[in-house]
This record gives sequence, C-alpha cells and structure tokens, in this order.
Amino acid sequence: MDHQPKFFENLSGTGKAIGVLTSGGDAQGMNAAVRAVVRMGIYVKAKVYFVYEGYQGMVDGGDNIVEVSWESVSSILQVGGTVIGSARCKSFRTREGRLQAAYNLVQRGITNLCVIGGDGSLTGANLFREEWSGLLEELAQKGKIDEEAVKKYAYLNIVGMVGSIDNDFCGTDMTIGTDSALHRIIEVVDAIMTTAQSHQRTFVLEVMGRHCGYLALVSALACGADWVFIPEYPPEEGWEDSMCVKLSENRARKKRLNIIIVAEGAIDCHNKPITSEKVKDLVVQRLGFDTRVTILGHVQRGGTPSAFDRILASRMGVEAVLALLEATPATPACVVSLSGNQAVRLPLMECVQMTQEVQKAMDEGRFVEAVSLRGRSFENNLNTYKLLSHKKPDAELPKTNFNVAVLNVGAPAAGMNAAVRAAVRVGITEGHKMFAVIDGFEGFARGKIKEISWGDVGGWTGQGGSILGTKRTLPAKYLEKIADQMRTNNINALMVIGGFEAYESCLQLHEARSRFEEFCVPICVLPATISNNVPGTDFSIGADTALNAIVETCDRIKQSASGTKRRVFIIETMGGYCGYLANMGALAAGADAAYIFEEQFDIRELQANVEHLTEKMKTSIQRGLVLRNENCNENYTTDFIYQLYSEEGKGVFDCRKNVLGHMQQGGAPSPFDRNFGTKISAKAMQWISKKLKETYRKGKVFANTDDSVCLLGMRRRNLVFQPVAELKNETDFVHRIPKEQWWLKLRPLMKILAKYKTSYDVSDSGQLEHVAMHSPKEAETGAI
Repeated sequence: MDHQPKFFENLSGTGKAIGVLTSGGDAQGMNAAVRAVVRMGIYVKAKVYFVYEGYQGMVDGGDNIVEVSWESVSSILQVGGTVIGSARCKSFRTREGRLQAAYNLVQRGITNLCVIGGDGSLTGANLFREEWSGLLEELAQKGKIDEEAVKKYAYLNIVGMVGSIDNDFCGTDMTIGTDSALHRIIEVVDAIMTTAQSHQRTFVLEVMGRHCGYLALVSALACGADWVFIPEYPPEEGWEDSMCVKLSENRARKKRLNIIIVAEGAIDCHNKPITSEKVKDLVVQRLGFDTRVTILGHVQRGGTPSAFDRILASRMGVEAVLALLEATPATPACVVSLSGNQAVRLPLMECVQMTQEVQKAMDEGRFVEAVSLRGRSFENNLNTYKLLSHKKPDAELPKTNFNVAVLNVGAPAAGMNAAVRAAVRVGITEGHKMFAVIDGFEGFARGKIKEISWGDVGGWTGQGGSILGTKRTLPAKYLEKIADQMRTNNINALMVIGGFEAYESCLQLHEARSRFEEFCVPICVLPATISNNVPGTDFSIGADTALNAIVETCDRIKQSASGTKRRVFIIETMGGYCGYLANMGALAAGADAAYIFEEQFDIRELQANVEHLTEKMKTSIQRGLVLRNENCNENYTTDFIYQLYSEEGKGVFDCRKNVLGHMQQGGAPSPFDRNFGTKISAKAMQWISKKLKETYRKGKVFANTDDSVCLLGMRRRNLVFQPVAELKNETDFVHRIPKEQWWLKLRPLMKILAKYKTSYDVSDSGQLEHVAMHSPKEAETGAI
C-alpha cells in the first residue's frame, strides 16, 4: 500500500487555466478560499481567473472574467463576504445562458472551475459540466469557435467548496462560514444575557436556517439555552405545556433569565411553522413573563471570518487546486470537505442527493431519519443538547451510589467551565453524586472538595477562565493527602480537565497505584490548554479561543500599518515549546513567516526572510507580519529578531514588535471551544460510568488496568480514549510536547501562501471517497 510520497511542487499547472467564482449566499471565509485557490494556482504555474458576480459574470463575460496576479488577493483574508461578488443568476438556468458562459470560458481557455457556494450553485456547476461537450459542439456549428477549440477544450473539470453559514451540506462536517456565523450569534447571546439577567426577562432569539437547524442547535448548546426549535426535530404534541413548565421551573430555581432559540425554518410535528412571535405570545399568555424577541438576520452573515474558517477555507482551497490538477475526464465533479480534522474529496452529486434526501425526509415527516441523514456531527449535537438541557425529576434518576470528582489542573483555558458543566450534568443524569475540587490537586490535598448540583453549573458555558480554580501543582508531592481525601469522601472516579500538567498528573496517579489503592479508580483526562501541546489529541479545549485572540490582534496590527508606508511587525505568541499558536495564527492572519521550536532555523533563514520581505515591499503590498513562538530559540529572541530586521531593513521598511502575553488565555470561550468542551466532557462521563460498572466488585470499585486511566482526544476523524501509559512513548517530556504533531504538515501551506518556494507533501489527499450512510451506532464514536 506504501506509495511514493506525492509532492505539491511536482504537480504542474502549466498550460491550465482555472476560473474561480463565488455563488449563492455569501459566507465569511469565502475570500480566504479565493486567496488560497489563486495563490496555489499561480504557484503551480497555472493561469487563474476571477469570475465576478458568480454565474451572472460568467454569462455576461467581458470585464467580469479577468486574469489575476498574486497581489490581487492581498489583504482579503480578514474580510467577510466575498470580494468577487455573488449574484443569483436566472439566465444560467437556461441552456442559452450556459451556451454563452461556455463561449466566454473557451475564449480564455478556462477548462477548470472552482465553485464556492451552496448546494444550488454546485448542482448548476455539475449540469454545466455534463453539457459541456454538447455546448461546444453547438458553438462550433454556429461558427463561434473552430473545431480545433472543440478538441482542445473538450472537458470541463469542476471542484466545489461549500460556502454556507447554515452548515446544511451533507458529507462535510463544517461548511465555510458556519463557525463565523456561530461567533456572531454567541456574541449577541452573551450580550443579551447580561440585560436579561438585570430585568428577569425571557428572550426569544431567531437565528438563520430555513431548512437546517445547525446554527440554532449549536448556539443553544453553546449558551445553555432553555429551549430550541429546529426543523429536523419538531417538538412533540403538547410542547407548549412542557416548555412552559420548564421555564417556570427554571425561574423557581432562582434562574433570572430564559433564552429560547428558534431557527427561522422551525416547524411542529404537523409541518406548521413555529415563529418567534408565536413563542413569545405563548410565554406571555401562559406565564406572564416579560418577553422580548430578537431577530438576528443578516448580522450572522457579516463580520470578519473566525480563525477556524480562515484555516478551513485555506486548506480547502489548496485541496481544490490539487483536485483540479489531478482531474481526468473520467473523474466526477467533486467537493472538497472536512471530515473530523482531515480534508477529503467526495463526489459532488452524491452529496447533493443526500442533502436533498434530508429535505424530502422532513417534508414527509420522517424526522428521525432526517437527523441521521444530516450526519454524525449533527446527531451528536442533538443528543448532547437533550442530555444537558432537561433535568429529570429526582424520582426518575437512577441511583448508582458512585461519587465522581471533577477538577481543573494547569493554566486556565477558555472552555474549561463548559466541560465541567457537562460533566456534572451528565454525571447526575447517570445517577452519580458529583463533587467539585477547588484549586486542582493542591486544593484536593487540603480537602477543598464539595458536592455540586445541576443548578450550580447553570450559565457556566460562556464563562472564560476556570471557575473551580486551577493550579499547576502536580500530585506527586501530595499523594498521601490526596489518597486520604479520596478515601474520606469515598471518591470512585476522577475527571481531570487541563493541559500537559493534567496528563502528567494522571501518569503520576497511575504509577502510584501500587502504593495507594485509592487511585485504583477510573480516571479520565480532558485536554484543555491554549498551547494544544497534549499528546493523543489534535485539538485541545481553549486553543481555538486563543487562536482567535491572536488573529484578531494581528488584523488590528496589520490595519494600523495601512496608513504608514512599509512596516514589518514582529509578534510573539505563547505556547511554551509548542508552535501550534504561532503556526496556525500565521496561517490565519496571512503572515510572512512563523518561527517555531519544532522547525529549527538559523541565521541564513532569518536572512532569507528579510530579503523576501524586502522584495515584497517593492510590490503594492507594503506591510509584513512575522510571528514568533515564545520558546522557539533561546538566542534568537523576539528582541534579537526585531533588531536584526530593523538593521537589515533600513531604508526599505521599519519594524515594530508586540508581545501578546496573557490576553491569549483570557476572553469568553469561542463557540468551537464551548461545543468541543461540552461534547468531549459528556462522552468522557459516559465512559467513566461504563468503567465504574465494569470495575465494581464485592461492594467496591477496583480498577488497576492501564485502560482505566485514559485521555480522550480527537484523532483525525474520531474521538478516542487512549491509556496515558501508552501515550508516554509519544511524548517529549523535556519540552512538554508530543513527538509528532499533525499541524506541522500544514506548515508548507503557510509558506506557499506567503510566496516561498518549499516542499509540500500532499500524499494524504487525493482519494475520492463516497458519502457514507452511517448507522446510529457510529454516531457515538463520531465527529465533534
């Protein structure tokens, strides 16, 4: 199976012309995709053309189809929407319109199209491709083109990228723009919560999603909404009563506000619409609560793209160019998409058909099927929401007599509180008694431990930092005291949420089992650190929030230079020895270089970077951005690099430096971190329950196997529990990083987009897969 590795730079685009267009509704991140397609295309020596105003521009031709250069896409990465415009086009739906479009493309020799849009745009592109040879024949008969052209341009290749804030396309976990739309929604919800709390109000929020409830569902999960209405999962008969009961119960529990989220396409089980006004009237009539409606509307499409969307779109853009270069007349039109953390290619029509199946199932009232067709990520979200939002009456809860403790270890990371909330609520639902440990293992040793209830964690998802308090102290020096506390409080399982320290702590507890029987209980680590340096997982809770903080600051810093001429900024990021934040921040902010510990660099490389920037300053782009990880090199400090650039750039550019510091650890958690924290924590709690049942013998819990101390991580496409003892071999303990890190593969991508010649291994990509129908079983192991 071992093939030769495939390198991007060995693929040639010479003689090929690629057209890029955005169509349908706009979405944040489309520009990042356009930029990646243009630069990757030019890098492999293909010609790249903008098609302005979507299909309308393709039909109108003329100045709407222009060849572009490297500089054409400078400074568009941080802009929302699409700079090449998008229009709904009636004429492209007619054969005459498509005939004209084909003529305009052939005139410029364009036979490769990259379409960024929703399912309608992609279906149109596929039809165009199927008709292509017929259209050329017709043009030849009319004498508009010669037979030579018919032969030369015989095939049209199409690659699609899905840009849609609704995340309504089957086959892809996230569409471009979805994460940014969630950012807008969550910003609004966080703002509304403070005013609702002041007045004891109920707010009904209407979010976009005519046919898809993804935005409503995930924002409800991310803000802990009291009730959510989505088209795929209509409420049961008599929902009016159960909703009002739930709202009044919450008020009785001293909760001062209620949030209800309604997707614009929400329906009841008879396919009748449920509108935000209807929900408001109901609450006012039945309960007399002070209720307000807020309709978010087009705010959700606006604003700057989030770090996630920029990286997603950049990765998709590269994959799209690869797919076009490798396309043959026999390959079907494909879409590039993301599955878990991996870029994949899927046949376009399979995805479209499955997307239409969902609508059909909903129209026919087969709602369970509609949810499962949406894919495992959607199904997972729904199940988690159901688990966390409604507390069963105490009489209905099982009683296990197990006590489970939750604690935070290491530096604070945004999203930790969401994870604690989910753990507590799932634990209570499973019938355990939940205990919160204050201030990590140090607090544990001092007996700072108390029982925590369902209501105690209300409103925690949106809080940054660590409410329980966290310390970096490892348990090794307190083992005896901690064992005492575990015995006194009869703790039968531990959930440890934190960074590298949390992982190391659990290794220490695992190794101390032979001396202290108290540690022979199920233990689970959830990775939560801005540095993303924990082995066994691609992502950790908190890293996305930190990345957004970095990218936002870089945007501002870049903008500050737009008035001055020729300036280079040197920015230092956190991360310990792990270069994740510097590297991914550079990719998302469009930086010229990122210095990291994992890739050794010397004075020659610094020299080359300075020369590269000097060349760049001769073009119309007159500012540069360089990121440096805090520990990338002990001698080449931020000051050193700043001074070097200042000296070498004399007369060409001047320099400024910025150390971002602790702002990277703070702030409200991003939607991704809230959702990721909530979901992995719920899953970890279910694992703990399973292990407790397996290890309960003769009236006590006794777990001493390696697989009873695990770390739950996201690996490529799946969430996996890995024994910490096995992860030891994958860890560099001196520098506190994993020995192998997936994101290093994306490093060349950043360099190519900054116009460096480099080697880029793309062996991972290229296999066309099929859209898998998943069984409900799989939803449990599934994606985020």
